Amino acid sequence: MFEFNPRKLRRTVIEMAYAGSTVHIGCAFSLIEILAVLYRNHLRYPSNDPHALARDYLVLSKGHGVMGQYACLHEKGWVQKSDLDNYFGDGTRLKGLSDGHVPGCEVTSGSLGHGLSVGVGMALAAKLAKTDQYCYAIVGDGEMNEGTMWEAMLFATHWSLDNLVVIVDENGFQAMGKTTEVMRLGSLQNKFSAFGFEAVTIDGHDEGAIEKALVQLKANKNGTPKAIVARTVKGKGVSFMEHQNIWHYTRLTEDSFGAAMAELERE
Repeated sequence: MFEFNPRKLRRTVIEMAYAGSTVHIGCAFSLIEILAVLYRNHLRYPSNDPHALARDYLVLSKGHGVMGQYACLHEKGWVQKSDLDNYFGDGTRLKGLSDGHVPGCEVTSGSLGHGLSVGVGMALAAKLAKTDQYCYAIVGDGEMNEGTMWEAMLFATHWSLDNLVVIVDENGFQAMGKTTEVMRLGSLQNKFSAFGFEAVTIDGHDEGAIEKALVQLKANKNGTPKAIVARTVKGKGVSFMEHQNIWHYTRLTEDSFGAAMAELERE
């Protein structure tokens, strides 16, 4: 059984970011517990095959958080250590945004607002084929500024896609600042409910709460699409990165890499 230990996953992210001298650490860290629970308990891959026709789908619409997903794909055995060591390097297949050519990445995303529409299409296809497949779409709260998100939600409700679970990584920030300052969103749970979703709000770093929400929502096969608003901390897991939006675009130095690894290796 795969472990998907959040501390270990965060260490992998830090190692990748340092190797590639690249950014988006904070927005990968806020996703870690969500990804861990999904990969550990919910995403089904027959014979551990990322291309299995009967697999569930994970659409990382928030494509810039992909280092967190790559860490999980490495644990699944679909991404090799050599890939991680060459992250963002010449000739690499692991780029800074989700790429559909990588086994386990269902979509090429990063142009925000597009991934959910793809996920809605996948959920509809599974419905029409009468399979039991689920589509989980992870989106950012800043991404909710995009009009295409709300169009996709209307479509999901119209087609009764109760096999769609949208998870919002609500870390309170987007590239240029706090979401409350860039574009106030109010209560995302209320907005999802108004659009016909069954929605809950949870602590996005509490693995038990994530698991409970997923189990309870999926048990309701009532023709209603599902949404989880996961309140998270950008940079979660490394104290000097938490709530610091500078780590959206800041690269690690030798000193900050060492400090981050020391903190993550501490019991």
